[in-house]
Amino acid sequence: MSDSSSAAGGPATAARGEGSPEVRAAQPFVYLGRQPILDCGGALTAYELLFRGGVQNRAVIEDDALATAQVMTRTIGQLGVPAVLGRHYGYVNVGRELLFDDIIHLLPPGRFVLEVLEHVRFDDALIERLALLRRAGYRIALDDVSAISDNLLKGLPSADIIKVDLLQTERGALPEITATLRAAGKTLIAEKVETSEDFEYASSLGFELFQGYFFARPQVLRAPSVRSSRVALVRLLALVASDVGTAELERELRNHPGVVVQLLRLVNSSAYAPARPIASLREAVLAAGTRQIARWAQLLLYASGRDLPWGSDPLVQLAGTRSHFMELAARSLHPNDPDFADAAFMTGIFSLVHVLVGSTPAHTLERLGLSSAISRAVDGHHGELGALLRIAMSAERGDHERAQTIAAEAGGVFASLTPPLLAELNLWAGAWFTAYAEG
Repeated sequence: MSDSSSAAGGPATAARGEGSPEVRAAQPFVYLGRQPILDCGGALTAYELLFRGGVQNRAVIEDDALATAQVMTRTIGQLGVPAVLGRHYGYVNVGRELLFDDIIHLLPPGRFVLEVLEHVRFDDALIERLALLRRAGYRIALDDVSAISDNLLKGLPSADIIKVDLLQTERGALPEITATLRAAGKTLIAEKVETSEDFEYASSLGFELFQGYFFARPQVLRAPSVRSSRVALVRLLALVASDVGTAELERELRNHPGVVVQLLRLVNSSAYAPARPIASLREAVLAAGTRQIARWAQLLLYASGRDLPWGSDPLVQLAGTRSHFMELAARSLHPNDPDFADAAFMTGIFSLVHVLVGSTPAHTLERLGLSSAISRAVDGHHGELGALLRIAMSAERGDHERAQTIAAEAGGVFASLTPPLLAELNLWAGAWFTAYAEG
């Protein structure tokens, strides 16, 4: 890990761990640390992404794999890769378990460097696995090097980057260590650079990149917690394992709007982002592909910890009920247009995403790559979808008179949305969410 601190128990212990069960319990926000990695001229080249259990710039480490899974879900599904990394690379700490897990491929190789933890032992199986990952385009970094050990020498051919811990390395040994690693053709990062003297000395030895408190302490990023039903994720994995078709996957995802929100983030953060905006849940499923959906469900399941089920979150309940109400109303308005019903469902889900992620509708929708009809409906209430959203919002407040007024103003087919029908649709939508809000 590379989170520099010379104080025992401080942020140096915080790069990759989940806190105690008390810390894990149902927090309203999730946190992520990031620390800059700079070149010799002071230009930003990358960030190391660090687990944070709270607003404090530290965490208690219990489980490397769980912490890495949570860093991945928070980066990809909750904060979003563009917001976390901008145009720079992200370094993610990875232990042996996740190196062999297929979910590692959720990290696009063009955006992320896999940073192998210092306690990982190199054997033939791991060396072969790292070779496969490098052929897939990943760069491999070895973390917290402080001496030339037999394990390091065995793993050296599998690595592209070596991070040398200046705090843990004897100063007298640094020239020899640096010379050995440079002779092997590796990019060298000096980590835990705490003073100008550290920086000048590391520069004189040939280090190319630098990280530490001398430059910047980790910044803690925050986003509202987005929870995923474990039952939903297990069911989704079972469907993928059964090799069902896109239609069945779409039906299952429709029952769990929170997973859909994160799926859209996944699609737009990957190396295979769609060439055109997504206008339906089916397009999101097709863009992600069943293998990526399975990886994402596995990762969310792994990272879920002790989170509350979706049914306990009133905001998620509102999003789920609203989306189904809008779908039912859309079917009533245009019974022969399933695409419109699908777009209405998506509009309902994403009408509250900005609240979940603590941003504005325009900024949030910009990162999700949705069709203009859905985006304009959410951010401005334009078009038929916008009118339907306004009706849904009025109906859920119990303001049926306002809902009727909006329907009358919209005219045309909206005249069919009479008060009795709106009340019936509201009842059905609520019953639908209750039936699926299990965790």
